[in-house]
Amino acid sequence: MTATKTELPSQRGASGGGTPVISVRGLWKVFGPKAARVPDSPELCALSRRELMERTGCTAAVRDVAFDVSPGEVFVVMGLSGSGKSTLVRCLTRLIEPTAGELVFEGEDIRAADRARLRELRRRKFAMVFQHFGLLPHRRVLDNVAYGLEIRGIGRAERTRRAREVVELVGLAGYEHSYPDQLSGGMQQRVGLARALAGDPDVLLFDEPFSALDPLIRRDMQNEVVRLHREVGKTMVFVTHDLSEALKLGDRILIMRDGRTVQCGTGDELVGAPADDYVRDFVADVPRSRVLTLRWIMRPARPEDALDGPELGPDTVVRDATRAVLAAARPVKVVENGRLLGVVGDEEILAVVAGPEGGA
Repeated sequence: MTATKTELPSQRGASGGGTPVISVRGLWKVFGPKAARVPDSPELCALSRRELMERTGCTAAVRDVAFDVSPGEVFVVMGLSGSGKSTLVRCLTRLIEPTAGELVFEGEDIRAADRARLRELRRRKFAMVFQHFGLLPHRRVLDNVAYGLEIRGIGRAERTRRAREVVELVGLAGYEHSYPDQLSGGMQQRVGLARALAGDPDVLLFDEPFSALDPLIRRDMQNEVVRLHREVGKTMVFVTHDLSEALKLGDRILIMRDGRTVQCGTGDELVGAPADDYVRDFVADVPRSRVLTLRWIMRPARPEDALDGPELGPDTVVRDATRAVLAAARPVKVVENGRLLGVVGDEEILAVVAGPEGGA
């Protein structure tokens, strides 16, 4: 498993600050006859997916989902096939119309937007990157990247300048005049990413963009997203079925099952305190030392502890702290803002590192 997002302390606080860019409350998407009756009926809401289909002929793809996405956050929605994750992300821009609930973007009620306003939001505020690149085969890379700007009526000189900037940003310099069929799958996905960035949207939405790529190319593209997020700081909503991808990219992760939220939290929260057996099974194979932080394994200081050992922050990943803890003659102090939270010694570290899923 590759390094996780918990190792990027600059991003750890992204979910905590500022007015939410996206705020979702009580979101439902029901497919089928008279779908609107389902969210309004406590009796129908209580039915399982199969029972609801048998009684009404409806499928509730998204069931009463609520969350906020903060400025600059990478918010990952994950689940197995059929969990509702792709339907959910499409509801955010009304590519799929929600059945019920609130969708607020930068303080604006998205569900109240008319077609003209929705078109404007999609062109200027949101950008989506899909699994299928949707590149125009008869256009070269530079023109594919500039296509959205062309639709917005931006002049050729300006859109070419901007397209060149983002082509270089995503590592495609030198391929500006290539056609899509001359590029590998990973390079084509970079073109799709550049096209999304070209319009300088407030939010990037990714719907399983790397699922069809070979594993090595997929890892490279994940690293590219991490790098781009560091450089441009865009708010991102990323859909995946891959837990390792979610842990690598996400500041927070929302796990869905049968249209419902099972748990939402940081990667270390999911691994350290799974909400139920479903999440526990999901994270069972995760190398805990690469995800858990000292906050999860520290213990209170004891009277016999000599508190003159080294200090580490509570969000230090266990794997990164292992050498310092094992080399120290005294327990390592876990300190935040000058306050002692606890201590970590050999026993606490080895319980994680040497455990069956330690991943040292």
